[in-house]
Amino acid sequence: MLITIPQVLDKAAVRALRDRLDTAQWQDGRQTAGVQSRSVKRNQQLPVDGTEARELGAQVLRALTAHPLFLSAALPLRILPPMFNRYETGQTFGVHVDNAIRVSPLTQERLRADLSMTLFLSEPDDYDGGELVIEDHYGTQAVKLAAGDMVLYPSTSLHEVLPVTRGARVSSFFWLQSMVRSNEQRTMLFDLDQTIQALAERLGSDDAEVVRLTGLYHNMIRLWSEV
Repeated sequence: MLITIPQVLDKAAVRALRDRLDTAQWQDGRQTAGVQSRSVKRNQQLPVDGTEARELGAQVLRALTAHPLFLSAALPLRILPPMFNRYETGQTFGVHVDNAIRVSPLTQERLRADLSMTLFLSEPDDYDGGELVIEDHYGTQAVKLAAGDMVLYPSTSLHEVLPVTRGARVSSFFWLQSMVRSNEQRTMLFDLDQTIQALAERLGSDDAEVVRLTGLYHNMIRLWSEV
């Protein structure tokens, strides 16, 4: 399941993050790349253990974990600290798949990467190229979102960032381990949850069918979750 999470950050929050990011000291992004992806990765990255990355990452997580659509789609168990990257003219990240196991740079905790996330921090008109291209069951999708919006997609997907040909593309990227390991099961739970919310809005949350479906939803999570 590939889904857009709109307005994780509002425009004022994006501007505040960019004020700090635009004056930060960036490093070669290959320093954190895996063996396969190192050969195709050409970008800049904020040092993961630096003050800016830790403080700005905490701001992103506070906003994200208060977003109901994200919680419904991801069912997060553990989330790695957000990281930040920058692509300038000519920079790119070729086709790759994310590592299955990630290690938190702050706690050294291991996490299974079920879902990958990119939070866009540049407006689409600020740069040319730089689309995030993701291969999924429905074909190849090119993603280029407004600043403050995020795309969530399975970490098993092949993906790439096309070369930037003008301007700079700034974003935050990170991974999570879901309570429900299976992408297919998460998709069904998401569809069911969104249906329940729509019915509750129309019929009321105490409607007998809404209550019955809500019980089914939670029992499915009990069956499938790994908590």
